[in-house]
Amino acid sequence: MKVVIIAGGKGTRIASVATEIPKAMIPINGKPVVEYQVELAKRYGFVDFIFIIGHLGEQIEKYFGDGSDWNCNIKYFKETQALGTAGALVYLTDDLKEDFFVFYGDTVMDIDLERMLKSHYENKSDATLLIHPNDHPYDSDIVEVDESGKVNKIYNKPHPSGFISRNLVNAALFIFSPKVLDYIEKGVKSHIEKDILPLCLNAELKLYGYISPEYIKDMGTPERYQKVCEDIMSGKVTKLNWKYVRPAVFLDRDGVISKEVDLLSSVDQLELIEGAGDAIKYINDKGYLAIVVTNQPVIARNLCTLEDLAFIHAKLETLLGEKQAYLNAIYFCPHHPDAGYPEERKEYKINCNCRKPAAGMLLEAVNDWNIDIANSIMIGDRESDVLAGKNAGVKTTILIEQNKSYALLNALKQLI
Repeated sequence: MKVVIIAGGKGTRIASVATEIPKAMIPINGKPVVEYQVELAKRYGFVDFIFIIGHLGEQIEKYFGDGSDWNCNIKYFKETQALGTAGALVYLTDDLKEDFFVFYGDTVMDIDLERMLKSHYENKSDATLLIHPNDHPYDSDIVEVDESGKVNKIYNKPHPSGFISRNLVNAALFIFSPKVLDYIEKGVKSHIEKDILPLCLNAELKLYGYISPEYIKDMGTPERYQKVCEDIMSGKVTKLNWKYVRPAVFLDRDGVISKEVDLLSSVDQLELIEGAGDAIKYINDKGYLAIVVTNQPVIARNLCTLEDLAFIHAKLETLLGEKQAYLNAIYFCPHHPDAGYPEERKEYKINCNCRKPAAGMLLEAVNDWNIDIANSIMIGDRESDVLAGKNAGVKTTILIEQNKSYALLNALKQLI
């Protein structure tokens, strides 16, 4: 399977870091960023590369040559005009007869590529996009997926005022079928996200999002460059790879992150507790997964629909994103054991293993996210939250005062 690395950009936003070398060759800890990508692909057995080069691209070609020094095979396509992130791909049809990876050359990442590829094949996907929550969704391309991960729509930045969505951002790592190349026009500058993927969606190609908590960041600005340098040096980039278990902070929703409202069932009722964004950002910065586990009997009581609840959670993610914070996942229990009300939804009026104090939601998250439960934390404002954490086997459970400003952040700073 081939890996196409798009390395032709001029890097105007990061020019203050380096102006005499191409963006993909900017060093991190003494090594060009694109060399990290070659090493990553090789680790998973992918050794055939095509570099798309342009501005100062001869430096890339001189450094890597034919790839033999890295025990891999490298070919080059040199743009004679700027063709955007997609425009050059159509010239590679003779080389891309099978599905292939696309990397952006200014991206620092450590992703389990084999796991992503497995998801691509299982979905029989024409295009798989790595998506993830990040700390700046307001200026990122948002990907809307259904419960199966199938992409419904892509919302390119900038977003309109009042835009509400899940924090699922295109991370600029793709697996494409050769079918995608049919939607790229020769000689025309075009971009994968803004031009080609929307065309593929309109043509009803199968696009899927692959959600990952692993490390992937572009270093396109001086500030982001500094951050990825720190993350590589600290080992953070490597340790977030899927093969390593990670601890999580499990959080109740109402009274802990958002203000407690009796049977909250409308998006207009949702409001963050002061300091909640800072607390979630603290979890993100410490490398823990941030997982919400919340009882939502409003579904069983027929006070709102599953679609209503999804929109409420999208607003929660949007508000946190505005604070440069993100949740990795939200799990909810829609059930309630007490039956007998005329308006209730009887299919949800059951005894279940997910309603806290049962541990079902936490254990589901452990399976989904490769969580180190024995070193994880549960924080809530009710005894049922504490019991759920203990039943799941977390290391620490904390009960905080409901709706109190900065209570969550203060508790976290005593723990991690």
